[in-house]
Amino acid sequence: MFGAVAVPVWLLALILGFAAVSFATHFLFPSVRWFFRRRAERALAQLNTRLDRKIDLFKLARRSDMIARLAYDQRVVEAAMVHAAETGVPGEVAFEEAHRYAKEIVPGFSATVYFGFGTRAAKGLSRLLFRVRVGKIDRALERIDPRATVIFVMNHRSNVDYVLVTWLVAGRSAVSYAVGEWARVWPLSALIRSMGAYFIRRGSRNALYRKVLARYVQMATEEGTTQAMFPEGGLSLDGQVGPAKLGLISYIVEGWTPLSRDVVFVPVGLAYDRVLEDRVLVEAAASGTRRFRNRPLWVAWHAARFLWARMRGQTHGFGTAAAGFGAPVSLREHLAAGGTVEALGERLMAAIAAVVPVLPVPLVAKALGEGATSREELLARVEALVAALTAAGAVLKLPPQGPGAALDEGLTPLIRRGLVSEGLQPVAAERALLRFYAASIPDIGVAATPQT
Repeated sequence: MFGAVAVPVWLLALILGFAAVSFATHFLFPSVRWFFRRRAERALAQLNTRLDRKIDLFKLARRSDMIARLAYDQRVVEAAMVHAAETGVPGEVAFEEAHRYAKEIVPGFSATVYFGFGTRAAKGLSRLLFRVRVGKIDRALERIDPRATVIFVMNHRSNVDYVLVTWLVAGRSAVSYAVGEWARVWPLSALIRSMGAYFIRRGSRNALYRKVLARYVQMATEEGTTQAMFPEGGLSLDGQVGPAKLGLISYIVEGWTPLSRDVVFVPVGLAYDRVLEDRVLVEAAASGTRRFRNRPLWVAWHAARFLWARMRGQTHGFGTAAAGFGAPVSLREHLAAGGTVEALGERLMAAIAAVVPVLPVPLVAKALGEGATSREELLARVEALVAALTAAGAVLKLPPQGPGAALDEGLTPLIRRGLVSEGLQPVAAERALLRFYAASIPDIGVAATPQT
């Protein structure tokens, strides 16, 4: 019984390896996880004391648990059975498909990544590219019920929108974004998931996929998760605030009951002196398709040139980026007044358009029209446009020195980029790009005087 047993060295190594793995999984790893989880919980408790809206437990649940909860939701299971009956596939195959959709949609939020890296990186990148300004914050935002689910709804001008808004609301809450297929690229997808974003297939007509997505949005809303979405469904190709696509909004309305917590939509208007993707968007508008050219080497080259110029002090960025926060819209009050989903979409987009800040470059592009004969004439148009916009209650974010400074700040980059000549005439090949910027300024009865 106590005699020696001779075994090969490879077998001894294998036995010791299995023993080490068993010890780690049963004793060491649980202790380590418990230690770090306790530290994470204490850090999160301290973080929640600084946030206006606490990070909810739904967002902190393990991703595997959330996937299972979504995939086994009664309405998702029912939708899988209907899908199986309609397509003729076995029920277990339909359920596996629903589980795959759930795994695709559910994020894996990390407070450490979001607040330790994400918001700091968003702040640094925003300030590297732009002078960031807040055009307006409606005072009614301070009176939002703390138990309500807050959803920021925004116009979609640039992919920088995600970065800008993440930073601007970082002191209030962690925001969960709905992002499109463009973000499902490794390693970007892992980072975006850890920031709490969830992926959506914007053009999918698969009924089972739409049910899984709807239930995730409804669960997140029921649990009070702060969200952000772009109701337009994609980047604006013409520079204007477009109509709402009601997919996500309709899911929220369908899942809401009078016994649920209120849902409060916060309109956010975003504007830029320079939309980094402007030429790509104008080309897409001209072609009549939303297929954007993917030119990573071109982007990398221009990014390197910009960073080199920034480091040498040869540029100060791309002008101003600004956000306006409008009066919140209560879903409870809207439905109580007999409002419909369609009316809600129209109301939200109108509220967003009303708080889009007016910046120097779009202002000058609007005032320029078909050209000006002199700087004095263009300045007079800018002054008239500013007066009309002020009277109409538009959100102006212009230099405090007056219309003359706004003209300088808006005209200089247009001439430098070759969109406008030194003689204050639009360059023929760039008229579409000038119209793209001018379109963000509302038409209020003051038009640029065409050249005769």
